[in-house]
Amino acid sequence: MKLALIAHDGRKDAMIALAGDFLPLLRRCRLVATGTTGTRLTAAHGLVIERMLSGPMGGDLQIGARLAVGEVDGVIFLRDPMTPQPHEPDINALVRACDVHDVPCATNVATARLLLTRWSGE
Repeated sequence: MKLALIAHDGRKDAMIALAGDFLPLLRRCRLVATGTTGTRLTAAHGLVIERMLSGPMGGDLQIGARLAVGEVDGVIFLRDPMTPQPHEPDINALVRACDVHDVPCATNVATARLLLTRWSGE
């Protein structure tokens, strides 16, 4: 399974904690992440992650392009809905690409846990 992991700055700690709860699954997956999120996940858990640019520098769009050609099976995108994002159009484009291509996309921890639990076979 090919998963994309993205977290806004205010949600990166939640992503680290979430990944820690699902390490056996994540270690079996091919992972791609935006820059800082990928760096933090690798440092925290030793995961092998292909890192794209940071979100504001185009990383969300890079992941969206991969998704559009079938190279991403699921997206965990922990968004911070309370903080304005300067690259909001890119974020919307990625979430829209998930809808267009019927790719599961979790934008909060509760939904991410449901998807990751299902993918873990638990």
